[in-house]
Amino acid sequence: MAVELNYSALDRVLHRLAFAGPSVQLAAADMERTLFRSAYDRVLGTRPIFITSLPRAGTTLMLEVLHRFPSLASHIYRDMPFVLAPVIWSRLSASFRKPQELRERAHGDGVEVGYDSPEAFEEILWRAFWPEKYHETGIDLWTASDDRPEARAFFAEHMKKIIALRRPERAGDGRYVSKNNANLARLDLIVKMFPDAKVLVPNRRPLEHARSLLSQHRRFLEMHRQTPFVRRYMADIGHYEFGALHRPIRFPGFERLTTGRDPLGLDYWLGYWIAAFEYVLARRQAVVLASYEDCCLHAEKVLSKLCERLDIPPEGVLHQAAALVRDTPSSQSGQVQVDADLLDRANRLHSTLLGSDAIVGAHH
Repeated sequence: MAVELNYSALDRVLHRLAFAGPSVQLAAADMERTLFRSAYDRVLGTRPIFITSLPRAGTTLMLEVLHRFPSLASHIYRDMPFVLAPVIWSRLSASFRKPQELRERAHGDGVEVGYDSPEAFEEILWRAFWPEKYHETGIDLWTASDDRPEARAFFAEHMKKIIALRRPERAGDGRYVSKNNANLARLDLIVKMFPDAKVLVPNRRPLEHARSLLSQHRRFLEMHRQTPFVRRYMADIGHYEFGALHRPIRFPGFERLTTGRDPLGLDYWLGYWIAAFEYVLARRQAVVLASYEDCCLHAEKVLSKLCERLDIPPEGVLHQAAALVRDTPSSQSGQVQVDADLLDRANRLHSTLLGSDAIVGAHH
C-alpha cells in the first residue's frame, strides 16, 4: 500500500484534526507566521513552476524528475496533514518522524512513493481561498478576475516555506515546483498571480490517455467502496479526479461533449480530454507543452529541452534525473468501442498541440 493507505490510528486522528475545516489549516499557518517567519523570510521564492494536465498524462513523472534538481523544491508526503503550516509541522513531527520506506501508490501503476517523495497537496490552498468553485457535480474555472490579494500573498509566502524546508541553502534562487492536475482550471489566474511562473503541461496521445483515465476511475470506485478512509483522504486533499469523488472541471464544451456519456465508458473520457485540451490550446502561449510519449522514449533529450525552457540549471543531475523515467508508453492495439468522430477530433487536436514549439523528441 502507498503512504496514504498506511496511516496508523494516531495518523488518522491527526488527519481528522487537521482537516476538521479550512480554518484549522489557516490558523496553523497564522501561528507559523508568528513563530517561525524568520525561518523562511529571506527566501525570494520567485519563478515558480506549475506542472499540470489531466491526470495520467505524466504529471507525477515530471514532478519526480524535476524534484531531483537542486534548485527546485516541492511538497513531500511528510507535509501531511498540516500542509498549510509545513514549517511548524516539520518541527513538531521531528521527534516521531518515520523512516523512508517506498511502497506502491494507490493508483496501482508501479510508481513507488515514500515519506520523502514529492506529492500533490497544493489543492488544499486553492480550496481554502475559493471554496465557491467546488460543487458536487464539478469544479468551475478560475479567471484572471478571480485574483485575490490575500490569497496571492498567502501563496507566495507558502512557496517560500517549501523552499526553506527542502532547499535551505537556496534562499536566493530556489524555486517552488508543484504538480496539481486541477491547476488546468486556473491557467488564466496563475499567469495573473505569478507573471514570472512557468506552467508545464504534459500531453499524452488521446486514446491511451482516455483508457488510463477510465481504468483509474474504475479502480478508485472500488477502492472508495472498500476503504472509506481512502475516500476521505482523497477528498480532504482535493483529489476529485476519479471514483466516487469524481468532479470534472467544467471546461468550455464539456457539457456538450459528455452529456449522455457514462463515466464508465471510454467516450466520456475522450470528450473530457477534448474539452480540456481545447481550453489549453486557446492558452498555448502561456504554457510549455511536452509530449509524454517522447519523454518516455527520449528522456534525456526531452529533459534537456525542458531545462532550457523552464530555466532550470542542470547542475550535473540531468543524466541521473532522466534515469528516473522508466515509463513505457502504451500503444493503440486491439479493438475498442469508441466514437470514431470523437477520436478523430481528439487526434487532430493532439497533432496541433504538439506542433510548433512543443517539447518533443526524435519520433515527431
